[in-house]
Amino acid sequence: MNPLVFKGSRSMDFIAIGRLCIDLNANETQRPMEETSTFTKYVGGSPANIAIGASRLGLKTGFIGKVSDDQMGRFITSYLKENEINTDSIVIDRTGAVTGLAFTEIKSPTECSILMYRDNVADLKLEPSEVSEDYIKQSKALLISGTALAKSPSREAVFLTLEYARKHDVVVFFDLDYRPYTWEAEAETAVYYNLAAEKSDVIIGTREEFDMMEKFSPSNSNDQVTAEKWFSYHAKIVVIKHGGEGSIAYTKDGASHRGGIFKSKVLKTFGAGDSYASAFIYGLMEGLEISQAMRLGSASASIVISKHSCSDAMPTINEIHSFMATAEEILSKA
Repeated sequence: MNPLVFKGSRSMDFIAIGRLCIDLNANETQRPMEETSTFTKYVGGSPANIAIGASRLGLKTGFIGKVSDDQMGRFITSYLKENEINTDSIVIDRTGAVTGLAFTEIKSPTECSILMYRDNVADLKLEPSEVSEDYIKQSKALLISGTALAKSPSREAVFLTLEYARKHDVVVFFDLDYRPYTWEAEAETAVYYNLAAEKSDVIIGTREEFDMMEKFSPSNSNDQVTAEKWFSYHAKIVVIKHGGEGSIAYTKDGASHRGGIFKSKVLKTFGAGDSYASAFIYGLMEGLEISQAMRLGSASASIVISKHSCSDAMPTINEIHSFMATAEEILSKA
């Protein structure tokens, strides 16, 4: 069963709001960053990656965000346009803010890390006045991401976006995307994450991210208890990911759906969550059953972690189906 209902008359399928940054992925793998000399530049940021993935899969996609007034900002906007993403609601910062940078270290397929530079970044300067109600009501679905809640005025811009989405029956997806280095304290994070989750239809995160949200009302890491909490608000689907053990999607009617993983030759660990989210959302918007959408998400994740980039590696639907036809699927242990 797929409990989501999308407004069919909208001109866009899906829009995302939040982080637009640059990924600089190490070209020299199997070594620490101290010994890495060269990097390849890609567009990055979780909501950007998800939007790119959604567009590659065929959804009519847009983005709400802010970029720096420089070469990096222009690179990001141009890349989104090349990937057929509407950029009408991307604003150029005029305060001298910069683009966030993420340097990635690939020591081994299981040992990767990210060194982030997030001081005075343009994406967190998005003002509520720069969010268009008319733009939001043109879309069937909206994705928000946790990092956009970390600072003002971006935080207020996201909450205004949520208000517009609820007003116009836009289905809200919340990708928790918890990045501790962006926040002052876990208690602050939990407060704003809870406020956003209360207004969301689908919440997607790892078990650890949900544990962070539940600091004030712990569930003892019980997935069913966690899901039921959010069903008392707007949530219709809660997806809790358990890494290599797969994921579980809970629905308000009491059902649960277990998703496994597909074997692939892993190069890196980052990018899996974004690619999973884009294909899972696509599947739901295409009217697939939850379990089918989860399989698409898992296959997309396995494709992306086998490649050097995140955004550039986002697959088309034909690539996902071809991969699923030959790859070994391991059922969930979650």
